[in-house]
Amino acid sequence: MKIIEIENVSKSFSNRKVLDGVSLAIEKGTICGLIGRNGSGKTVLMKCICGFLTPDSGNIRIRGREQNRKQNVSGNMGIIIESPGFLEYESAYRNLLYLARLRGLIGKKEVKEAIEQVGLCPKDRKKVKKYSMGMRQRLGIAQAIMEKSDILLLDEPMNGLDEQGVADMRKLFLSLKENGVTILLASHNSEDINFLCDSVYRIDGGKIKCEDE
Repeated sequence: MKIIEIENVSKSFSNRKVLDGVSLAIEKGTICGLIGRNGSGKTVLMKCICGFLTPDSGNIRIRGREQNRKQNVSGNMGIIIESPGFLEYESAYRNLLYLARLRGLIGKKEVKEAIEQVGLCPKDRKKVKKYSMGMRQRLGIAQAIMEKSDILLLDEPMNGLDEQGVADMRKLFLSLKENGVTILLASHNSEDINFLCDSVYRIDGGKIKCEDE
């Protein structure tokens, strides 16, 4: 079953075409890798998928429903795009609880579970301001998974993680995949891509190509 379908999507900024007729279909319960140099369009494509940006042309379907200017059908989707922003003088738990209450889909139990899944402690009162880059990244991943979405869009999720952190997150992502979660993963790290991904696509010059072709 194709859970994300992208057909002939194009997007330009100031007469520069960042995406040029991109087509991609992602099967449910798989991990799809996106690779390409900085500025190649990986992040722009993710923002189009989740509704942060509107394509100039083309179609995007999420869970079989078309996304357009009038209706964002991305729905419940876990997202890490660029650096996660947090309340600096609150703990990890207070940060995620605040975000959870904004949407009203989950409660304290799910917030605690997500924090534990990424290797942090929900009882730790340490302020996020004092977190290392790796701890912030773990917290960002916890935010992405806490609502238990069946789709995750992860743009460079291993940024700032040490060797153990990378191993922990790889294990987590594979576990989520085994439970039917679909992951679109953008990374510059070929080891992460090779270890995790069922399919890999390269974006270059606005075009996309499957690396297996």
